[in-house]
Amino acid sequence: MVTTLAQLIGVLDAAYPPQLAESWDSVGLVCGDPRDEVTRVLIAVDATAEVVAEAVDWRAQALVVHHPLLLRGVDSVAADTPKGALIHRLVRSGCALFTAHTNADSAAPGVSDALAAALGLTVTGPLDPKSADAVDNWTVQVPRADTDRVLDALFAAGAGGTGHYRDCALRTPSVGQFRPVAGAEPATGAIGELERVEEDRIEVVAPPGARARVLAALRAAHPYEEPAYHVTERAPLPAGVGIGRVGTLPRPETLRAFTARVRAALPRTVWGVRAAGDPDREISSVAVCGGAGDSYLSVVRRLGVDAYVTSDLRHHPTDEHLRAGGPALVDAAHWATEFPWCAQAEAIVRTALPALETRVCLVRTDPWTVDGTH
Repeated sequence: MVTTLAQLIGVLDAAYPPQLAESWDSVGLVCGDPRDEVTRVLIAVDATAEVVAEAVDWRAQALVVHHPLLLRGVDSVAADTPKGALIHRLVRSGCALFTAHTNADSAAPGVSDALAAALGLTVTGPLDPKSADAVDNWTVQVPRADTDRVLDALFAAGAGGTGHYRDCALRTPSVGQFRPVAGAEPATGAIGELERVEEDRIEVVAPPGARARVLAALRAAHPYEEPAYHVTERAPLPAGVGIGRVGTLPRPETLRAFTARVRAALPRTVWGVRAAGDPDREISSVAVCGGAGDSYLSVVRRLGVDAYVTSDLRHHPTDEHLRAGGPALVDAAHWATEFPWCAQAEAIVRTALPALETRVCLVRTDPWTVDGTH
């Protein structure tokens, strides 16, 4: 059976939802026709010239990477520009380029789950949790004979959906009452007289962006001149996704031993692995963030973990963090902390699309090439 690029994109978007990406990010399909057939997929951290060459030489129809090739605004992909040359080579070779960046960072499992697993951590939650999408709860009183018609209208307007479910509602039998006064044109009852009606109290959820649409549908379908309804918005709640992960080691060990654990777990780079803190400090709880994570130093201090593993740490923030009593820091190469994600993404694709041939690119795209200590 033929597998299309669109099917591959569907699998990747399900695993790494685009809506989890940060507002400044650029994720998804960079080049390629979703209708094209795919038989081979190469997965890498970066779309460098060497990685693109491997994809083309292997005759892959899709290259899936973590870091965006085109992150900032561009006004040209001319073949005589460095990035444009890569795009042209991919297009001419029939190889699509797809990016899963901060959406893969926040997804569960995601980049930091892969890093935590490589270090042998048992994950307990995100380092910086994202809140679940806001949702409205609509409560409406409807004459029982009209309940189905009103619900159908609300569903058509976008209400009643949650996760992989549609047409969801709660129906509770009730008795409504009202007294029409001068100027009213009641659908039932008489001016000045108290009216009681067998009703259903219905509740549905809907995205806040659909408020105007849902209200218009409610008014159009409801038999009353003035429908009784109430709308509340759910408070922001953690969704189990977010940047970074917090976890625990199988048993406590010193910072010296833990640093050796990190060095053994990650691919070797010129950057290497280094730690800041008392070498004999006992490490049990650990926070990790694949890629550059110094923006979360204040977060890990509040969490009270024993150590924090990330990359691209700088002199002054590190020094100030330790002076403030923060956890020990373990700094590894940016590429190395994100490389474990490649195997995770490959496993997701293989499981969902077993007919595809997949491969993790082993090219070390870490830019540092010379170790000055030797």
